Amino acid sequence: MLTYIIHRLIAIIPVLLGLSLIVFLVMAMIPGDPATAILGNFATPENVARLNQQLGLDKSLAEQYVIWLNNVIQGDWGRSFTLNRPVLDEVLERFQATLILAGAAWLLCSVFGLLAGIIAAIRQFSWVDKIITFVVLVGISMPAFWLGLLLIMLFAVQWQWFPASGMYAIYGGGDIGDLLKHLLLPALTLSIVAMGVVARLTRSAMLEVLRLDYIRTARAKGLTERRVIFLHAFKSSLVNVIPVMAIQAGFVLGGAVYIETVFQWPGIGRMLVNAIATRDILLVQGGVLMVACTYVLFNLGADVAQHALDPRLSSRNRI
Repeated sequence: MLTYIIHRLIAIIPVLLGLSLIVFLVMAMIPGDPATAILGNFATPENVARLNQQLGLDKSLAEQYVIWLNNVIQGDWGRSFTLNRPVLDEVLERFQATLILAGAAWLLCSVFGLLAGIIAAIRQFSWVDKIITFVVLVGISMPAFWLGLLLIMLFAVQWQWFPASGMYAIYGGGDIGDLLKHLLLPALTLSIVAMGVVARLTRSAMLEVLRLDYIRTARAKGLTERRVIFLHAFKSSLVNVIPVMAIQAGFVLGGAVYIETVFQWPGIGRMLVNAIATRDILLVQGGVLMVACTYVLFNLGADVAQHALDPRLSSRNRI
């Protein structure tokens, strides 16, 4: 297992380099002159040329990429001109809020998605299975931003059970209870689609495992149905579910961009929207790179967990 982890860590190095190149090129292809956007009303030809020289924008794209990548590796991600602070400091501060939101959404979609999939599988073709399948299909088909607005209108405006925006109350609050109260609606909104995907795949994986011979053998030995379901069938089905759960972790992380905008959550998604609007290129590059690297690490963790659950995968690697 340790050898496999080392090999996977080495393998993600070119992936991260490729991600950094894509992020840089996408931002470089955006129309317009960054120096002109930064200077605004002071964008005279002389000032624009001076600022381009200071930012290194007068060099070729290859030179700009090498300089930027070298600085990123050394921990210097540049300075945001709109916020007048280091990009890395702003990204790390905002990313903490995004991780709270995305982590809560992923936890909800994992727990309730797995539970719904298991119940639907063991009650196949029953009214419970049909209700779960219907709810899952509705959840997958519903746009998350529309659902967020609907929840705000219902629970925040009409019933006033939860706050409509922010991470903490403006006056007072600031404790864990206040955070959870603000977190529930955006986390639930962000988790609905991912929850449906996990539930459908869990149901399919469980049904496939429950038909295998060793499950019938376990029942014939007199094991309780609960032990058969959770100790044998569920553990085996997780091998197929874990990769999708890792993909959903990336989905909720990326989906935080528009959910944070709807709920005014002070995370990296809202930061990226503002940075794109103001053409703060270094801030956009830093935010996208952080999200992309986190997604790669999620997939690495899923691969390791999948190999830990299924020894056959490790055996194939040794052949």
